Amino acid sequence: MNKLKYLLSLVTQPRTISSSSPKEQLLNCLTYGLFTIVALCAGFLLWDLSSSQRDGFFYGKKDSQTLVLDLSHSQEVILHSDADQRKRNGNCTFWDCLNIYKCEHDRLKVYIYPLQEFVDQKTDKVATTLSSEYFQILEAVLKSRYYTSNPNEACLFLPSLDLLSQNVFDKHLAGAALASLDFWERGDNHIIFNMLPGSAPAYNSVLDVNTDNAIIFGGGFDTWTYRPGFDVAIPVWSPRVGHQHPHAAAQRKFLLVVAQLNVLPRFLRTLRDLSSAHAEQLLLLGPCNGMDLSTRCSFSQHHKLMEYPRLLSHGKFCFVGRSLRLGQPDLVEIMSESCIPVIAIDNYVLPFEDVIDWSLASVRIREFELHSIMQKLKAISNVKIVEMQKQVQWLYSKYFKDLKTVTLTALEVLESRIFPLRARSSRQWNAIATNPRATFNPLFLPSLAPKSQGFTAVILTYDRVESLFLLIQKLAVVPSLQSILVIWNNQKKSPPHLSTFPSISKPLKIRQTKENKLSNRFYPYPEIETEAILTIDDDIIMLTTDELDFGYEVWREFPDHIVGFPSRIHVWDNVTMRWHYESEWTNQISMVLTGAAFHHKYWSHMYTYAMPGDIKDWVDEHMNCEDIAMNFLVANITNNPPIKVTPRKKFKCPECTNTEMLSADLNHMRERSACIDRFSKIYGRMPLRTVEFRADPVLFRDNFPDKLKRYNDIGSL
Repeated sequence: MNKLKYLLSLVTQPRTISSSSPKEQLLNCLTYGLFTIVALCAGFLLWDLSSSQRDGFFYGKKDSQTLVLDLSHSQEVILHSDADQRKRNGNCTFWDCLNIYKCEHDRLKVYIYPLQEFVDQKTDKVATTLSSEYFQILEAVLKSRYYTSNPNEACLFLPSLDLLSQNVFDKHLAGAALASLDFWERGDNHIIFNMLPGSAPAYNSVLDVNTDNAIIFGGGFDTWTYRPGFDVAIPVWSPRVGHQHPHAAAQRKFLLVVAQLNVLPRFLRTLRDLSSAHAEQLLLLGPCNGMDLSTRCSFSQHHKLMEYPRLLSHGKFCFVGRSLRLGQPDLVEIMSESCIPVIAIDNYVLPFEDVIDWSLASVRIREFELHSIMQKLKAISNVKIVEMQKQVQWLYSKYFKDLKTVTLTALEVLESRIFPLRARSSRQWNAIATNPRATFNPLFLPSLAPKSQGFTAVILTYDRVESLFLLIQKLAVVPSLQSILVIWNNQKKSPPHLSTFPSISKPLKIRQTKENKLSNRFYPYPEIETEAILTIDDDIIMLTTDELDFGYEVWREFPDHIVGFPSRIHVWDNVTMRWHYESEWTNQISMVLTGAAFHHKYWSHMYTYAMPGDIKDWVDEHMNCEDIAMNFLVANITNNPPIKVTPRKKFKCPECTNTEMLSADLNHMRERSACIDRFSKIYGRMPLRTVEFRADPVLFRDNFPDKLKRYNDIGSL
């Protein structure tokens, strides 16, 4: 302030101009005017600096001190009832409700507001009180690599307002408290932790507070309230969990344990019926009269008293069902005892579902199928149960063991969206580091497969030599073809000598099989050196070079899908109550036939060595449905549909008689319907996904010169 007075005095004090020449007088005036402008600018700059420092906003002088988590340092804030509040924006996405320009650093930085006590001006009612759980969350962020004490360099802002449980705070005061925060700005770049949303009687699956554009770390999302790519689903924490007590799956007496207290009555009735029918395998527990929640009593064993959650270690699988709130602490309690969760809650968004592959560590069952839960669990092999149990143990210790771990995992999920180049791969999120052979979804490929590799064409043939030779000649001119492998499936007749085959510029190899099996087309032959495989029948000679090359380009973008040409669909028959195989031309598809399709060579390995049940043996015995089996396999692991390319739908061989075409036999169609029905029962669900989608080349139907089109020769129907 003294500097400011000094500069102003220099400007305002009288100045004496001595007698001099007009030129000198003009020079003195200019000098005096320039000095006046500089002094005024410096004065206002110092004044702005001084006031900014007093307010604590310039470079965050007031807020740049490390936060002290001590209630004695809490500040009281008076809330006004007329505070401007905005409802939660249900349409928020990563692109329009997050100011990415605040995240300029190479890592995520989170600013925590100072501890504040928000008090209503009229009633003196406190908006929220700080719980020990929320204190642990704040402490975890404070001591992490994410914390910054400077709000000006923060990407995200974390209020010290405890909104974990909607049972214990006034939602209107909570909304007013959020709106009064210094950097709120409609909630942009703010994160809100909430585990128990909703209140009686509706119990909404998202926090009933006016959070505007804030990101919700929520424990009760359903698919309607969850904003994918924006919110983060977290678990509902339980104070009863502790260290894991792993028991081998063979030592667990019961196949299924049900110990959840708040299951809705209609589902509890079904479980009681199942308990009566499977008394030796299903343990159904309920509350004990006059006892706290750390005990359960068995209905079927003379009300035997059992310690909770330790009792969960007696089951291989443990049940999580629908209650008034979707998110329940039972899930974390179950995982803490290394029990495999069986989740019977439709539309429930599981914790960290964006990065965790829950199919490796849990079983999901639709609510209307609850009556068949025991049959589905019995169909899971002991080997698979052991693998899933190990995955549960690993996930719990990695992401769920305490509130600090849950908090840092949630922030890492958000960081991976903002800084995708720093993100872990899906394999890294789900693979047990100490056991490289552990179960995980294995197809973690780059977003675009390398083009230089090309594909290997695997031709399954029996004795149609003329058609085979014609197909080889057509394939040889496809630019992306790397090599051709002919699988000679005839043991009674030797294949033609290699010298009689067409002369082509690409490598050609022939293998004669020991048995005539359709599954031979999917064997992982060592001659296959490329990732992409084109499985093709010897009578599919109508595909053009452009169609095949374009099909490979589509596969490169979707390497975990089956990408092909002939498509089919499965439909449910309400009369027979069975699945039906449909070959009529429709806009919908759920299968691509492997008589002309690209797939990753990993699926050949899975088909040969890891096909569930007796599907592979059944296919080989009946000489049918190997393509349906492959579609089931891929869809079950990836939850993705196949992709049909180009509009062509006719694939009949013009030179082959109907007696040689399996598709000409009516029994063939009935058998394929039976295949779908049989396979769905083995999988315990219907994994096939129906889509209305077809990949076509850009401009292929537009009225443009051929020179502008990359793929000209695309066939019609």
